[in-house]
Amino acid sequence: MAQPDNQSKRFFESLSGAGKSIAVLTSGGDAQGMNAAVRAVVRMGIYVGAKVYFIREGYQGMVDGGEENIKEASWESVSSMLQMGGTVIGSARCKEFRCHEGRLKAAHNLVQRGITNLCVIGGDGSLTGANLFREEWSGLLEELVQQGLIDEDAVQKYSALHIVGMVGSIDNDFCGTDMTIGTDSALHRIIEVVDAIMTTAQSHQRTFVLEVMGRHCGYLALVSALACGADWVLIPEMPPEDGWEEKMCQKLSANRAGMKRLNIIIVAEGAIDCNNKPITTDHVKDLVVRCLGFDTRVTILGHVQRGGTPSAFDRILASRMGVEAVIALLETTANTPACVVSLCGNQAVRLPLMECVQMTQEVQKAMDEKKFEEAVKLRGRSFENNLKTYKLLAHRKLESELPHSNFNIAVLNVGAPAAGMNAAVRSAVRVGISEGHKMFAVNDGFEGFYKGQIKEVKWADVGGWTGQGGSLLGTKRTLPAKHVEKIAEQMRAHNINALLVIGGFEALECLLQLYEARSSYEEFCIPMCMLPATISNNVPGTDLSIGADTALNSIVETCDRIKQSASGTKRRVFIIETMGGYCGYLASVGGLAAGADAAYIYEEPFDIRDLQSNVEHLTEKMKGAIQRGLVLRNENSNENYTTDFIYQLYSEEGRGVFDCRKNVLGHMQQGGAPSPFDRNFGTKISAKAMLWLTKKMNETFRQGRVFANTEDTCCLLGMRRRALVFQPVVQLKDETDFVHRIPKEQWWLKLRPLMKILAKYKTSYDVSDSGQLEHVVRNIQPKESDPSGAM
Repeated sequence: MAQPDNQSKRFFESLSGAGKSIAVLTSGGDAQGMNAAVRAVVRMGIYVGAKVYFIREGYQGMVDGGEENIKEASWESVSSMLQMGGTVIGSARCKEFRCHEGRLKAAHNLVQRGITNLCVIGGDGSLTGANLFREEWSGLLEELVQQGLIDEDAVQKYSALHIVGMVGSIDNDFCGTDMTIGTDSALHRIIEVVDAIMTTAQSHQRTFVLEVMGRHCGYLALVSALACGADWVLIPEMPPEDGWEEKMCQKLSANRAGMKRLNIIIVAEGAIDCNNKPITTDHVKDLVVRCLGFDTRVTILGHVQRGGTPSAFDRILASRMGVEAVIALLETTANTPACVVSLCGNQAVRLPLMECVQMTQEVQKAMDEKKFEEAVKLRGRSFENNLKTYKLLAHRKLESELPHSNFNIAVLNVGAPAAGMNAAVRSAVRVGISEGHKMFAVNDGFEGFYKGQIKEVKWADVGGWTGQGGSLLGTKRTLPAKHVEKIAEQMRAHNINALLVIGGFEALECLLQLYEARSSYEEFCIPMCMLPATISNNVPGTDLSIGADTALNSIVETCDRIKQSASGTKRRVFIIETMGGYCGYLASVGGLAAGADAAYIYEEPFDIRDLQSNVEHLTEKMKGAIQRGLVLRNENSNENYTTDFIYQLYSEEGRGVFDCRKNVLGHMQQGGAPSPFDRNFGTKISAKAMLWLTKKMNETFRQGRVFANTEDTCCLLGMRRRALVFQPVVQLKDETDFVHRIPKEQWWLKLRPLMKILAKYKTSYDVSDSGQLEHVVRNIQPKESDPSGAM
């Protein structure tokens, strides 16, 4: 096993858990990803030298006590739970814990085991209960002394209870965090059902009314409507105005007249009208049948949304939050308020628990008082951005309502196909038309551009594109440098005033070449914007690219199946090769989500000694209770240590302990329908880019034409930590390794130690990037962020 280096020793000195006991419980409704969070808490806790306990059946187990309910966890006890849905330690709603007597019993059970650090995974009710328990702690201990159940020494020794919360809720109804554990997986279930329903609805020209969960929060309904291009959505935060029934029927009728063979209406279970009267799926169905005579069906998704395996996003989120929770517990003092570990954009943050709970309660209060705009603001930046984008795309304006800009915008895909490209194109076309522009689609990238494969696209031409994988426009890797003259001719011929390029590393190179060509061709003196879309996630200037989430889910799903194939057999290690060029994002983050033992990448050089150390580490694990091992290798991680070489090395060195299998995942990582994350991310950043292009065209329009030749009119729109930022492509040159087609600095490299820690390696872990306690920001409009709200 690799030995800790000096840096990791400093880590141990500053964050030692020796002599501490941490308990983890899941409470309230279950959510996919809870098991990943439990696993991360247990393993990180053991890693820093703490004792870690499971509390089974939530607060009920804490009240009941006993060996079965409060049990010490071992490293092996959380093996193979990463890919399981629900919560394996159980969850229950507990009436007893709500009363003082129940909390007194719980305190006694914790003190008996020396537990003063509690990690609670649940919703706002569970977390509020935990905070009350913490506030009462000293009083509860005094009562236990008076009853003779504990002595004064115990009161001194266990004087403070420290609490850190993680929000596990599929509704994403907790203020202060962009995404709660389980939300992304629930969206996966919804979109799987919607995609399946759309095929049968199209066959019979039917209308489907779908009810999704969300009694008090419309997040699932809103994002799934964005992700599938629904015709209408009804959510509690945006009750429709009086007369909505007629408007909805007009829209459904207009869509059918425009050759659309189906309609999808999504209703949150808590949907209400402006008089706070519930809107049910049956009411919507009866309305459509009565007014339009359409063949209409209702589907209530129910608890399907809670079930199934967690998505890659939820596993990564839960693993990051679990590790962050342990760090927060170790850093806490008697004066530190109870906090929740949370995600803001792509950044881990800690927020005071009760500030978040109070704001969550304020949302409901605002809705009860019919202050719906305030409720949307309180829901947070992510929700507000989703709602704005939906409004922008959902309702087509009449010709008479459209502003007449006389601007023409071309949109094209460049590089390898990535799931979510079509969602971005659809969004661009529809936002462009809403802004009064003429939209032109270019087939086959810049190759199609210089050949004149350019045609105007209308609103209906991109209907149904959101859920389609690949690139419907066609995409090529051809760079424009050799064909600038012909491209300039085509731009002149079609009077193109702005350019939106959606693609990977090649798209960045294309924009740089067009920027250089501005000095020779005035046709390129127009606003240009690039949206990063590549499964490799290797574009500088952005933390995330359209398509990477879908590829990660493909990898994780395949790894789950491959590992399952070994169940019941002898001990086995799988060597799996991923794509990504020289970028190790898929191998590293896929490894974290799939529970890999090692991931070999170009960015972190390795030699034969590292390989030998990994084999020895796995051999040691395999002699214990662990049955399966998983090793990922990025395709270009090392020209000599190939997948075959690593497979043969592991096979030989593991002889007698485990056998080996290898698998090259190949182009299956590029295919398939886009994940909800990629659909939503592509839709939102594309809408934002179109509004930016519109602004730039207006700013640079003089003497009857658009003329833009400054750096800030040729940009990449990327997500940086907490914000979506437009960055001049020229300024990104210094951040780029053009030989290996990767950014010089990559944020996800900080996640690699997490994978190693969770695989039982001693390693250095930079805690300087862990979340610091912040206050909840309210009622102000910050910069737009969200990795698509972390979606």
